[in-house]
Amino acid sequence: MHWRALSENLPGPKWAGLFAEYWPDYRRWWLKEGDSARPSYLESKRALKEHMPEIVPLYDDLCDLAGGGDQAARFLSFYCPPPYLSGCSQAIWTGEEPVLVRNYDYNPNAFDSLILHTGWQGRRVMGTSDGLWGMVDGMNDAGLAISLTFGGRRVVGTGFGVPLILRYVLQTCATAEEAGAVLARVPTHMSYNVTVLDAKRHYLTAMMAPDRPAVITHAAVATNHQENVEWVSHARFTATVERERFLLQRLTLHRDPEDKFIGAFLRPPLYSTAFDAGFGTLYTAVYRPRLQQMEVRWPGTIWPLEMDAFQEGGRRVQIPGAA
Repeated sequence: MHWRALSENLPGPKWAGLFAEYWPDYRRWWLKEGDSARPSYLESKRALKEHMPEIVPLYDDLCDLAGGGDQAARFLSFYCPPPYLSGCSQAIWTGEEPVLVRNYDYNPNAFDSLILHTGWQGRRVMGTSDGLWGMVDGMNDAGLAISLTFGGRRVVGTGFGVPLILRYVLQTCATAEEAGAVLARVPTHMSYNVTVLDAKRHYLTAMMAPDRPAVITHAAVATNHQENVEWVSHARFTATVERERFLLQRLTLHRDPEDKFIGAFLRPPLYSTAFDAGFGTLYTAVYRPRLQQMEVRWPGTIWPLEMDAFQEGGRRVQIPGAA
């Protein structure tokens, strides 16, 4: 896989270039159930204005950079997108310098392989891109880090793709408490577990769903189920309960030191090579929000990045088991 790290303070030519490059594949995916299966532009814009009004001017700027087309604008709203599944494990190590660690388990052919560093609307944000302005994990200059896992339920409803909700949290929130209020309020189209950690060491996990109120918990660990396992075959296939138990033991019974705890994400049972089924581990991300640092890790490789001294670049990574 070829990864890139790009920085652009305001929406501009770099982002427009990314959109032009990625849009053909995203358009194919977005249209896979037909154009009429997705909401209209007016519905999408109205939903954004209702639930995430602060980022509507940013959305408008990005739509312009994307060429102003109807389908592109609807796609960029992330409103009621096609359903998608991922694996993922995430946990907060609450030692002297608290750390948010996560594995992202997904199909390598449907992934941006992109770390974005932006200063949009006066708030610096860096993290792993999805859909070119959404994020699957990230951190802002207020010291708030955030990450998502799939919640292990088949229900699809009316709401937003969760990567945009993560972007919205990072653009508008500074604390775990503020993030929790947003995650409880904004509708999601599928079930996700979203974990946040702030600069004051506060953390929470929101269990979001399209068909019931979000549950805000003090959990430091999230895998691919919510309070109970509801999709048994998915749970068995992804070993979600075993991964959760393993992480809880690392945090409580054994109390691993930081480096050993992070290292466990690069080995089974957390690390997955099930790429033929679309659930292999694409990377491990490490966020240190108080230090404004992140790392992307693969077996044998660490790519460190800093908010204040972000360096653009690329990495070609051989992922064991990935085609």
